[in-house]
Amino acid sequence: METLNKLLELEILHYKQYSITVLELVSVFVIFLLTKFILWLIKIALNRKNKFNKLDKGSSFALFQLIKYIVWIIAITLMLQTIGIKITLLLAGSAALLVGIGLGLQQTFNDVLSGIILLFEHSVKVGDILDIDGDMVIIQEIGLRSSKGLNRFDISILIPNSLITNNKVINWSHQTKKSIFFVDVGVAYGSDVDLVIKILEESASEQADVLQKSLIEGRFINFGNSSLDFRILFCSENIFGVEKIKSNIRKSINRKFTENNITIPFPQMDLHLKSKI
Repeated sequence: METLNKLLELEILHYKQYSITVLELVSVFVIFLLTKFILWLIKIALNRKNKFNKLDKGSSFALFQLIKYIVWIIAITLMLQTIGIKITLLLAGSAALLVGIGLGLQQTFNDVLSGIILLFEHSVKVGDILDIDGDMVIIQEIGLRSSKGLNRFDISILIPNSLITNNKVINWSHQTKKSIFFVDVGVAYGSDVDLVIKILEESASEQADVLQKSLIEGRFINFGNSSLDFRILFCSENIFGVEKIKSNIRKSINRKFTENNITIPFPQMDLHLKSKI
């Protein structure tokens, strides 16, 4: 027993009045393992709550992230106290340095604050589909500084959290299960308007992912500079894959226009020259 005590009191590192013993190092390691174990238990508990109490995946993830950050802050504080470093003295002694770092990392702090807002507010959750600067992204992970998403081309995107909180972002997951989309097309002047609308509605109704055929509506929206402008509106649940649906509708429209001799015009401009005689 005496040998064990001597081993635990053995100094590994000594600097001025500070020293680290084997006991302190073992204590730090035990705190680290306990922290990992506690987080593992919390994650299991949240998963069970998610299963039995219908806590959605995004809320469960956000709650775990908040708990994880708090637990690690407490754990790191305990580790530093264990090896004799007082947090209050450390913060007081490095106040000027922290001010300088703060000025240089304003954007990072903005992102971190935005991450905390996202985790608390639940305005964006894991699994949500966002339209960010015209790019459709499904959120896979919300971190403290940035969020990870996947776009339509299976490209992983890191999004600074401030971009989500400080800009106009469309959250398609806050909509009802089905959403309304549209495809625009222009035809030459002199075309049969009723026939064009009929073709547009038929082209949309042929698509398997287009829901509630009764809600499909073709509209004559404008007299353009070079064309008569039309729009076909349709509903779909496949928000993430809607661009493929639109592409299929356009292909069908183009085929039917060709079969019915309906022309999609090029932009035109009439130029009138006056001679001075």
